[in-house]
Amino acid sequence: MTESTAVQEPMTTLLELLDLSEADGAQTDEEIFVGVSQKQPAQRVFGGQVLSQSLIAASRTVQTNRPVHSMHGYFLRPGDANQPITFGVQRLRDGRSFSARRTHAYQNGVPILSMIASFQIPDTGIEHQDAMPLDVPDPETLPSAADLLGGIDHPVAQSWAFGRPFDIRHIESDIYLKVDDNRAARQGVWIKTIGAMPDEPNLHRAALAYASDYTLLEPSLRRHGISWITKGLSIASLDHAMWWHRPVRVDEWLLYLTESPSASGARGLNTGKIFNRAGQLVASVAQEGMIRLPDATLA
Repeated sequence: MTESTAVQEPMTTLLELLDLSEADGAQTDEEIFVGVSQKQPAQRVFGGQVLSQSLIAASRTVQTNRPVHSMHGYFLRPGDANQPITFGVQRLRDGRSFSARRTHAYQNGVPILSMIASFQIPDTGIEHQDAMPLDVPDPETLPSAADLLGGIDHPVAQSWAFGRPFDIRHIESDIYLKVDDNRAARQGVWIKTIGAMPDEPNLHRAALAYASDYTLLEPSLRRHGISWITKGLSIASLDHAMWWHRPVRVDEWLLYLTESPSASGARGLNTGKIFNRAGQLVASVAQEGMIRLPDATLA
């Protein structure tokens, strides 16, 4: 596979995922859209995929001058990565400045995700933000997943290395295969798409939702020395909330800082802040995930 092909295939897949069809005009009490699924080694739909597609479906029913500013979603069932997904959008409200939409993502006639998103006409008002840390290494100095995993002859490693449309570079050591002595419940990564994106604000915001699901649970895992290949690990996103504060481009480097303030009841809570290289806080996220391990591993 040439370098240009390795870049093009995941980017083509991402854009195809976000290009929903309108189901030949089919409607019930919802407006219906259909999206393809991205193949995965574990055959389960990636949570970020269904989040981003649900946002695109909702945005199709909102005036183009109202970008999404927040969404709250619950993952209800695992999705089958070998099947398409149907999205039903209900118009909850259209006010002077805000619009609200509820999206259900369906497979086999049952919802796999339920989400409510809010859209707003850009406005002015008070402004403040948390400061971006200054002592962060530049992404160009850090190894990519392809650098770390590209030489491993395993389908999961190859998928992480070459199958993702985003370049992900850990500031601390990664936890793909092992966790080093850094057991802090926090971490940082740089992220950006591996190719250029069209100039569509909602497409960039949806793609950021897609990428935000990659590493958001890692602080909970890192804190307890759990790598992604820990034997017997069972992990799943339970919910996902996101707020977009300022315009964002995902084809430029973004600093994604995450931490886990609590883990209990086989669940880990994780929160994140996303900054652009100019130091602007462009988005915030929160997610609780189910994290289960064999009793022997917990001992």
